Formats: sequence, structure tokens, C-alpha cells
Amino acid sequence: MDKTTKKLLKKKNVVMVGWGKKLKGGEDTGREALVVGVKKKVSILGLEKKDWIPLTIDGFSTDVVEVGDIKLLGVDRTSKARPSPCGMSIGHKDITAGTQGLVVRKGGTKYILSNNHVLANVNKGEIGDAIMQPGPHDITPEMGDCRIGTLAEFVPISKLDLSECLTSKIVAKLLNFFPWLFHRKTRMVPMVEPGINKVDCALALPDTSTDALETILDVGTTKGATEAEVGLKVKKSGRTTELTFGEITAINAVVNVGLGGMDFAIFEDQIVTPPMAEGGDSGSALLDLENNIVGLLFAGSEQSTIFGRWANVKESLELD
Repeated sequence: MDKTTKKLLKKKNVVMVGWGKKLKGGEDTGREALVVGVKKKVSILGLEKKDWIPLTIDGFSTDVVEVGDIKLLGVDRTSKARPSPCGMSIGHKDITAGTQGLVVRKGGTKYILSNNHVLANVNKGEIGDAIMQPGPHDITPEMGDCRIGTLAEFVPISKLDLSECLTSKIVAKLLNFFPWLFHRKTRMVPMVEPGINKVDCALALPDTSTDALETILDVGTTKGATEAEVGLKVKKSGRTTELTFGEITAINAVVNVGLGGMDFAIFEDQIVTPPMAEGGDSGSALLDLENNIVGLLFAGSEQSTIFGRWANVKESLELD
């Protein structure tokens, strides 16, 4: 690589340098040019002078072309793969799609780990139900049979019963009318203790031990596990947004999570990051930059992503 190329690649936004033809209005001028590829064309007013690309270099014209953010073209995460690496689309036969999070072991047997709502359809699944890879939303006719295994185990999600909460409030107000009438300070408060969850997780048993890989796409294999800490740099590899990075902003969080429709559930001891995921990424493993497992992604919004703490997932499923 010559000095000119090295110098150009150091400029902001430049991702490629090569020889080609000078284009003008999309037409080939027939003149040779030094082609400089940038992620996105911007006005020189938006760049420092040191990042400007000269009109000519060593007597040759330059041609700045927009080529985007160049990266490796990896596996289509919504395709059918056997064996299937983690980070691919997966799901219970009756859902849309989630993410194959990790391959784990319990009693020496290999299982696929993801969420209850991915592998067990929010408690509706039955042990032995078919698990598909890719998830049902991503299956096309030419893929043929996409079953990869069966639902083996899930930790039930305890829902918040809003009707009971409303009833208790009404009853409390009625009973509190009498103390108020007689100017007494004693009051009744509604006492409904909803089920508290710590994890959204489930296991699928692969049809064969070779159907699922421990390797996580764009990440590799895990090294171990570590506890979440505020400020810890983290990453995840999921079906929809693939490899994303973030930083833990809160731990020990208590979160009210919508389950669809009018159903809600309270989750405690959760990990929070800025947005790292979109629909279909549920089930992705949260890792630190050294590939240690930190948590399991299961919920989020446009402003944040929520993960169950790994120690709770491991304990709940009694993993090796």
C-alpha cells in the first residue's frame, strides 16, 4: 500500500481507495481517476480541511463516490441453517421469531437457550412442542421442514392481574368511606401482591446433538460469565439488528413489561442499557467485550433494552 493510499484512508469518512474511471453525472468520461470511496458524501463545509479530498493527486483526477459502510457479508440470520449458530432466528411453532441465544448444558445434555416468549409462547407452549429454525415468520416454502427440536422446559411468567388490582382498589375505597365519615385516621390500602419474575427463559432440546452450534455469529464462543456493573461495555448478537454494542446504565431494575394485549408482568433484578435491539432480537445473550455472559435479552423500547441477569437464568433453569 503506497503513501498516498495510506494518507487518504486516514481521512474521515474514507473507506476505499482504488483506480477507475472518472464519472460525471453517472457517465464514464473515459479518463482514469483515483477513486476514493466514502461512507456518505458530505459537503466540505461539514469536514475539517485535513479531511478534504484534493481534486487531483500526483496529476490524476480524483473521483469521490459513496460506497456506504463496508463490512463482511455474513450469514442471513433469517435463513435455515444446520447446524445453526447462535444469533439466528428461532421460535416456537406458534410465534413469529426470536433469537437462538446460547447453547447450554444441563445434566450434561445440550440445549438451546432463549426466552419463554420465544420458545414457549408466553406459557402457552407444551413440553414437546416443535421449535422451528428459522422462526415461523421467516420460513419460506422452499426451506422444507424447519423443525430443529422440541420445547424441553420453561420458567413460567407470572402475569400482573389488573382486574384484581382494580377490584382491591374499589373495595378499599368503599371500606375507607366509614373511617373518613367518623374522622378516624385508620385507612385500608389495597394489598394485592403480584407475582414477581426475575427471568424470561426456556430451553429447547435439539433433535440431534449436531443441530445447534455453541458459536455466536460475529462474536465466537463464550469464555465464562461475569456480573453486570453500571458502566460495563457490552454487546449482543441477534436475529434482527445483528451485532450491537452498548453500556449498562442500570442494574437491579424493577420493570413493568407489556406481554401483549392487556397482559403485563413485573420483572425485578434486571439489567438496562440504551437501545441495542429490535423485535426478533429477544433471546440474545448479553456479553461483555471479553465474551463473558452477562445476561439474556427479553424486552425493550425505543429508548432502552432490558436483560435478565445471567446468574438468575442459570439458577432458574439449573444449568451446569
